[in-house]
Amino acid sequence: MSVARWRVSLRALLACTALLPLQAALPAPTDPAFAQLLQLLAARRAGHVTFTEVQHLAMLERPLESSGELYYTAPDHLEKRTLAPKPATLLLDKGVLTARTGARTHVLSLRDYPQIVPFVESIRATLAGDGPALERYFHVDFSGSLEHWTLALAPADASVARSVQQIRIAGERDVIHSVQIRQTDGDESVLTLGPPLDP
Repeated sequence: MSVARWRVSLRALLACTALLPLQAALPAPTDPAFAQLLQLLAARRAGHVTFTEVQHLAMLERPLESSGELYYTAPDHLEKRTLAPKPATLLLDKGVLTARTGARTHVLSLRDYPQIVPFVESIRATLAGDGPALERYFHVDFSGSLEHWTLALAPADASVARSVQQIRIAGERDVIHSVQIRQTDGDESVLTLGPPLDP
């Protein structure tokens, strides 16, 4: 499976360990609400929500739509169960991705694909309230308040910035509502998360 296809699937994943070499620390947002947000997010250790995802790809006339459920356990475990349009499972645990569709299973280590780590680390670090990881991979712009906040993440690595323009994560308090990824080629994906479900 190509890196491009893995990248499309990985946009919605929430967990991976920090796999790239440490870069110079970037200035953190100074808004006190940003520090409070990270504390709230770090206190939440697990989550189970529904999701819908819409991907607008230049090569397709119509957007791709999917839906299902996400399971997250801090700090580095996510299971994405797509239920429609057809069942599929992506399990990312400690930097190893397992993808199952029907009878087919693929396994890969993200260590072999460092260029896609920022996609998953943007969401994993946000969910975990991991400020240093966010600042390692992105220029972070926090706006709003604890009640309604947005993180605009611009890749710090030049090789990633050639393909990813911005990742915008929006939510309220310790709940993430949406993740939007804009690529430099015009492709865009929007992941919308539903309210928490019972475990």
